[in-house]
Amino acid sequence: MLRLGVLTGGGDCPGLNAVIRAVAKTAFAAGYELIGFKDGYAGLVEGRSVLLDAPAISGLLHRGGTILGTNNRDNPFHYPVRLGEEVVYRDLSDQAVENLEKMQIQALIAIGGDGSLAVARDLKNKGARVVGVPKTIDNDLAATDQTFGFDTAVRTATEALDKLHTTAESHHRVMVLELMGRYAGWIALHSGIAGGADVILLPEIPWNIEAVLRKIMARKAEGKPFSIVVVAEGARSPEGELVVQRRVEDSAEKIRLGGIGHLVGRLIEEKSGIETRVTVLGHIQRGGSPSSFDRVLATRFGVAAAELAIQGVYGVMVCLQGNRIAHVPLEEATAKPRTVPPDHELIHTARAIGISFGDR
Repeated sequence: MLRLGVLTGGGDCPGLNAVIRAVAKTAFAAGYELIGFKDGYAGLVEGRSVLLDAPAISGLLHRGGTILGTNNRDNPFHYPVRLGEEVVYRDLSDQAVENLEKMQIQALIAIGGDGSLAVARDLKNKGARVVGVPKTIDNDLAATDQTFGFDTAVRTATEALDKLHTTAESHHRVMVLELMGRYAGWIALHSGIAGGADVILLPEIPWNIEAVLRKIMARKAEGKPFSIVVVAEGARSPEGELVVQRRVEDSAEKIRLGGIGHLVGRLIEEKSGIETRVTVLGHIQRGGSPSSFDRVLATRFGVAAAELAIQGVYGVMVCLQGNRIAHVPLEEATAKPRTVPPDHELIHTARAIGISFGDR
């Protein structure tokens, strides 16, 4: 029997199940079985898998999360192995590649962000036949114009801003909303514009509290005694320092960002005297049903990835270029992050309608 494999790695996001469904349906039509590896690369290393037949993928299109499970810790090249009370890290990548061969899997479709796709690239260099699918709410993969999950996260953040507007206006407060995105400000930028923010603070644009206060006080002078401030979690302090919530040493992403929203809120309240409240939206941005856009994009990615695998095109990642699905080498896909250019058209648009980025 011809077989494809699929796994989901890194953080979860809306649309993962839609990709799995599309891969499965495309595989079935070509006479292939589909094997799903559980909990990301851990399932591949440990040989934990499940047959994804027609009943298994029924009803997946609208479901958030991933039926396969995921994690961002179990890198086959640096795999945690418990020896009594001690955890040591070993290179078990050969074992991962051998499992693919033992299970007679023609190609592995790896759905993930930059970390998971970097692992896919390295497995490819060891002889594994891999096709990547870009996934992240952060939209920070350089080789694709957009990742699935991003649109849903922006909608969730925009809905939160709509709700914060009403309470901010009622109490004449400043409301600060901290959003995800790691070191890229795409979620904050898009939702800030869509949600009518007055100030947007991004990792890509250094800011100072005086500029933020000028915007807030100008609104007050105009008879608008409330303001909405959106802060990306990767935005640095006015001194240029990252604000870190904690470190997780055994994770591929050791730094856990968090706390910049509270820093901004405290500075605003101390220096302006205006009551300020802070909301950290957190993992709500990762949850829920994917938007219609993300369902369609995830389906397009899944079909394209399966077709490439069946055609014998390996070592690539599917991507969106304009309105066209294409593919690029995994090396290109993982070369650098996609951050917001300070001269981006959306930055110009936001400035033109009076949004401050805290730099002027």
